[in-house]
Amino acid sequence: MMANIEESITYEGGCHCGAVRFQVVVRERKADDCNCSICTKKGFIHLIVPQDRFTLLKGEDNLTTYTFNTGVAKHKFCKNCGIHSFYIPRSHPDCIDVNLRCLDGDVISQFEIVPFDGRNWEDNVQKLQK
Repeated sequence: MMANIEESITYEGGCHCGAVRFQVVVRERKADDCNCSICTKKGFIHLIVPQDRFTLLKGEDNLTTYTFNTGVAKHKFCKNCGIHSFYIPRSHPDCIDVNLRCLDGDVISQFEIVPFDGRNWEDNVQKLQK
């Protein structure tokens, strides 16, 4: 059963080694599976939330940032284990994009996963919702 937009669910997650931990408040359990080159290689499933629904609990000093192309997206990852648990997306630079795979427990089945054609990003970016 999918959550109504009015319901808020709080999840915690982090990187593989545990150095980076965060909390995210989710109102709609819907995430995007992008087929662009970086998302495909990282296995990133996108859960975009406003910044006020994301809290970095620990590990800011363990994060490093990768940028490419326009430099707008800030791909954050743990400098210890290399896991990309969240980043600032180019599509919504005022938000945080959490990797659904980095949430604690087996929660992916609780979300509707929507395919996103990121290989043709410019033609499809307006389809992304936050």
